[in-house]
Amino acid sequence: MAAIRGFFRAPAGRRTKWLVLVFWLVLLVALGPLAGKLNGAEKNDASAWLPPKAESTQVLDLRSRVVSPDVYPAVVVYARSSGVTAADKAKAAADAAKIAGLPSVVHGSVSGPFTSADGKAIFTIASIDLGSQGWSAAPSMAGSLRSVATAGANGMSVHITGPLGTAADSGNAFKGIDGTLLFSALAVVIVLLLLTYRSPVAWLLPVISVVVALATAMAIIYLLAAHAGLTVNAQSAGILDVLVFGAGTDYALLLTARYREELRRHEDRHAAMAVAIRRAGPAIAASAGTVILSLLTLSLASLSSTSSMGPVLAIGVAVALASLMTLLPALLVATGRWVFWPARPSYGSKEPTARGLWARTGRRIARRPRAVWIAAVVVLGAMAAGLAGLHAAGLTTAQGFRGTPDSVAGQTVLDAHFPGGSGQPVQVFGNLGSGPRVAAALRSVPGLTGVTQPRVEAGHDYLQATLTSAPDSQAAYATIDRARAAVHAIPGADAIVGGNTAVNLDVQRAAAHDRALVIPIILAVVLIILMLLLRALVAPLMLMATVVLSFASALGVSALFFDHVFHFGGADTSFPLFVFVFLVALGIDYNIFLMTRVREEAARQGARCGAVTGLAATGGVISSAGAVLAGTFAVLATLPLTAFMEIGFAVALGVLLDTIVVRSVLVTALNLDLGRWVWWPSRLAREPAPEAEILRGEPTAVG
Repeated sequence: MAAIRGFFRAPAGRRTKWLVLVFWLVLLVALGPLAGKLNGAEKNDASAWLPPKAESTQVLDLRSRVVSPDVYPAVVVYARSSGVTAADKAKAAADAAKIAGLPSVVHGSVSGPFTSADGKAIFTIASIDLGSQGWSAAPSMAGSLRSVATAGANGMSVHITGPLGTAADSGNAFKGIDGTLLFSALAVVIVLLLLTYRSPVAWLLPVISVVVALATAMAIIYLLAAHAGLTVNAQSAGILDVLVFGAGTDYALLLTARYREELRRHEDRHAAMAVAIRRAGPAIAASAGTVILSLLTLSLASLSSTSSMGPVLAIGVAVALASLMTLLPALLVATGRWVFWPARPSYGSKEPTARGLWARTGRRIARRPRAVWIAAVVVLGAMAAGLAGLHAAGLTTAQGFRGTPDSVAGQTVLDAHFPGGSGQPVQVFGNLGSGPRVAAALRSVPGLTGVTQPRVEAGHDYLQATLTSAPDSQAAYATIDRARAAVHAIPGADAIVGGNTAVNLDVQRAAAHDRALVIPIILAVVLIILMLLLRALVAPLMLMATVVLSFASALGVSALFFDHVFHFGGADTSFPLFVFVFLVALGIDYNIFLMTRVREEAARQGARCGAVTGLAATGGVISSAGAVLAGTFAVLATLPLTAFMEIGFAVALGVLLDTIVVRSVLVTALNLDLGRWVWWPSRLAREPAPEAEILRGEPTAVG
């Protein structure tokens, strides 16, 4: 512990600050080149996303013994509204022969062309081996198929759909995601820091510290992914950029605000930084620790994409904390007061927050605190009522994209002219010898057609069937449940049902399981940390209640926007859990920073005056930090994927609501109404300090 304390005191030393700067420079030179390799270490195959114990995953594992997991079925769809001609059919047949000769097409896998009963569409199926590149090679392969099919189409529409088409459109959506998010987040941070500091120079130091933190975190994650089995996928890598920028800049704002405050009280900037680290450091470390532990609880999730995200993001926050608590203060002390020009905090000058907006707001709340918090609860409760309209049962393939990519257009044509599950069959494995009984059971299931004769694969009897409903519809999911019930009832068959529709169904159910498991654990972790930090019971319970109310309000309003403004038609299955983690874990930062300052002031001025002084001292920086965090998460809306747009919108809205209304108004009003009892059973509740006058409209002393 002494070594850790010494490490965090080093940036304030006259000589040791230079050691800190050299340490980070050496680290950046050593690890920086590895950061760019993180994309190459991503795993985006099924095992990186799916629940490992799900029935559909077991089917994928068995299929992988016969067919590589990197093989994706592609469906080439042709359509002519007036009806396909003999020439169209001849072209489709010629194209099938050309497709069979492409290098990545599995030998003997091309089936078709098949003409629809209404004579308006044709489709051909081919299995494509994408090799070790996985779905990142899908866009290129889809382009090759499209080149063959569109040549000489002569007015006939052509689409590439099926699993390969969807993978290609997803790959295009994720293409450049890291660069897009990185530069968007950087632009947002720079603009907001310029507005916050009103200085042409001061914004550079937090940005440098955050960029160094991100590069270091990416390098460490790459090393762990390459040599220690850590799983990274496109989703976690993309959110890493946003989280490190958002959380890192928040920590920078909180520390810098306290440093500027201490510069007015200490002539020596080294002494000012030492006090700032000593007083603000524990709150920032506790905030980051809460985020890290909350993210690590995601490791308990059954969904692989969720469980792997936790450690990746936790590493990012841990490195951001180290950088912003060592590199940033060393840079601030090395550059001196001039870095804040033209608003340099000179020694002995008055603290501007004593007469600012939040000081006045605190005094107004103090006049009728109970009426204020009741009104705030009513308003937030009304917002939370929108939760009744939240449909987080998953998005269809079409709903998952913002726009209509080619795979969605092609699936629409398939659904209109062929049985709903064409090109995405239900896959069933049973023990050897059980095939005839399994086939009979499948033929009795409503919603299934085209049950194949069993053949032996991977030491099991293997069958396929076609869904009559669209493969990503609720009707198709119900059919999967009926099929499973039918084959599970066959004695000795040990049959399992998979396929793309079964995968989507199992993902939905795993996400629901993860919400029920992880959310209570996160609440317990946060409550324990607050109790240890604040050394009280009432305050942590009060804060947890406001956290839950804030989360519910953000989700309620988001649901209304999703339905009536954006017309999304639903939410991704993981949406509630991810929003909860980001809002609660990151939102607790502001709780901790506010309440540790309130506790510090309450010990000197009394609980009620401490509440107003704490708000005056932290309201501005908390609002600025909230704006930065909301802005960085809002950049997720720049991606053409509905799930990212939903997370970005809800988190940005929730953070703004949390910082402006919940932390600054609701929590302050509750502090004022409960008075010293908010600190029960600590000494502050038993031996309160004398209360200073806070209702006369005089400036609040921030000290």
